Amino acid sequence: MIIKSNKVQVAASQKEVFDFLIDMNNIIHLLPQDKISDFKSTDKDCSFKVQGGVIISLVHDGVQDNAEIFLVSGEKSPFPFKLTIHIADEQDESTGYIHFDGEVNMFLKMMVEKPLTTLFNYMSDKIKSHFEG
Repeated sequence: MIIKSNKVQVAASQKEVFDFLIDMNNIIHLLPQDKISDFKSTDKDCSFKVQGGVIISLVHDGVQDNAEIFLVSGEKSPFPFKLTIHIADEQDESTGYIHFDGEVNMFLKMMVEKPLTTLFNYMSDKIKSHFEG
C-alpha cells in the first residue's frame, strides 16, 4: 500500500528542515498529541502508542543528500513498512512530503488507509507550521 501526504511549502531551507527531521526525538512535534501516548525516542529511533493500543516504532535507516530521510518499521510495529520524508530545495524555502510503503493485506488496507493518510497529512502540516512560528 502506497500513501503520499500532501506536499507542503516550508518557510525554511532544505538543510534546516533536514536537520530538524533527522533527529528522531523531534518526531513527537509532528504527531497529534491527543491521539498518541507513551512516546519514547533516541536520536535514531522512536516508538509510540496510537489510539486503540497499537504500538508504532520507527527506526532511522539512512539518508540521501539533504533531500530524503529513510525510516523503517521497528520490531514493535504491527506490519512492515518504509517511510521516506522527501525535502526539496526551493531557494530560501523548501517543499516536502511523506511517502509510505506498507506491506498490508487487503483487509488491513481497508482499516488503516484513511487513518494513515490523515496522519501523514497532519505530520506534513506540522512540519510546515513548526517553521512558521
